[in-house]
Amino acid sequence: MSAHDEKEAPAASHIGGLATTQDVERIEAPVTWKAYLLCAFASFGGIFFGYDSGYINGVLGSQIFIDAVEFAGAKAVSESRTSLIVSILSCGTFFGALIAGDAADWIGRKWTVILGCLIYIIGCVIQMITGLGNPLAAIVAGRLIAGIGVGFESAVVILYMSEICPRKVRGALVAGYQFCITIGIMLAACVVYASEGRTDTGSYRIPIAIQFLWAIILAGGLFFLPDSPRYFVKKANLPAATDALARLRGQPKDSEYIQVELAEIVANEEYERQLIPSTTWFGSWANCFKGSLFKANSNLRKTILGTSLQMMQQWTGVNFIFYYSTPFLKSTGAISNSFVISMIFTVINVCSTPISFWTVERFGRRTILLWGALGMLICQFLVAIIGITVGFNHTSPAPTPEDPERTLANNISAVNAQIAFIAIFIFFFASTWGPGAWILIGEIFPLPIRSRGVGLSTASNWLWNTIIAVITPYMVGTERGNMKSSVFFVWGGLCTGALIYTFLFVPETKGLSLEQVDKMMEETTPRTSAAWKPHTTFAGSQGPDSAYLKNESV
Repeated sequence: MSAHDEKEAPAASHIGGLATTQDVERIEAPVTWKAYLLCAFASFGGIFFGYDSGYINGVLGSQIFIDAVEFAGAKAVSESRTSLIVSILSCGTFFGALIAGDAADWIGRKWTVILGCLIYIIGCVIQMITGLGNPLAAIVAGRLIAGIGVGFESAVVILYMSEICPRKVRGALVAGYQFCITIGIMLAACVVYASEGRTDTGSYRIPIAIQFLWAIILAGGLFFLPDSPRYFVKKANLPAATDALARLRGQPKDSEYIQVELAEIVANEEYERQLIPSTTWFGSWANCFKGSLFKANSNLRKTILGTSLQMMQQWTGVNFIFYYSTPFLKSTGAISNSFVISMIFTVINVCSTPISFWTVERFGRRTILLWGALGMLICQFLVAIIGITVGFNHTSPAPTPEDPERTLANNISAVNAQIAFIAIFIFFFASTWGPGAWILIGEIFPLPIRSRGVGLSTASNWLWNTIIAVITPYMVGTERGNMKSSVFFVWGGLCTGALIYTFLFVPETKGLSLEQVDKMMEETTPRTSAAWKPHTTFAGSQGPDSAYLKNESV
């Protein structure tokens, strides 16, 4: 150990070969740039999610694609086929996220993500042959298989990042996952915009083909990263856990910082195992639903919290804008280039998300979710009210030789105001609920059920993503609900529900290690959680009676 390490290392005692400390503020090594970049790389997985959410929006508007899946000269993909094509990816990701919870415990967090990349590539290959044979078969089957891969990635990247990131920057680093989602959406919009003028199948095959690149980069990079030390502790492989943690923190294996942090992880795992004993495969899933609904720290409450946070993130209506903004804005007749407006929304999404890197650690998870829900509901209701009074809903025929069915909004200024409030809504979402929901689901579950808890929460995201993708064309389609601007009353009402839910049930986890989050949820309520401070370490409280610390080969 260097002189610097000897000077700065926490005061500690040694138990069973691992150093422990009673100082709750000295259970992690200082963050180095190397450690920061290692943890941040995994967030690249968000590109998968974002790109897949973004590219289909433009592809559905491509005339070559419309001709391929409908018939030559068709004006648009039918509502039922649009619903199927958009939602089938989310269906795949739902099942992929559930399967990933088991895979992450069997083969490790890192290898589960790599496996997801391979499945994703297979799905992309199948999508590339759209237009040959049955017009729908390739795009639907390919997106279903690619969705399973995205489900693996979206669940396990959050799990992996939450377990490897230092507690003081964990929120900011996991928010980087949402930032990469927004980058993926923007890249998809750029690719679609660049290829929309092509008169061959490249207009939709190029956006599909570029997906290969994201899978290769993520899988290739993860080969050189260590797996989660908490995974190795769960598998009782202390040497591997020590090696992984040393690489992640940029410290030598015998550093007291590494020993103290590892002792804390081990002691917490042992404590949680006393509460949640190892059991059968079915029993391990059943553990996620044990405990009282009225006890804040029960597994059932944590599972409901994780799944409902992801549900409410989808309830905000943000994917309505990114999935259906192009055809919706076209239908108003007020927008000369709806792709450009869609791109503006995407750029706002990208530029707003990094704000959360600072706010999530400065003000906390609970606070930004509260303010974000308030800002979103105000914007949604304003868009709806303007639309039904003077905006989107009021158009007049304005035929041209090229488009005899063209309509034009009666009040262009009102439509522009609606677009402005949609942009402000995106700002609030991207800086609060976008990253906040992902951060929290990686923090609230104890180690014995963490992989399955995160898997269930991510599956909830994709389940509601699927439901919204299925029903939205029917809500706004001219031959169905034709709700026009009134659809924003739905999203505004749901954002109001998210505000109330956050106030009542979402705890504050800022600045705590994953092990301290467990303790906080035992000793406090969501509304008083922000004031809670750790008062002891798990390793210190377990002391020399810890079986794991006595015998590190257990």
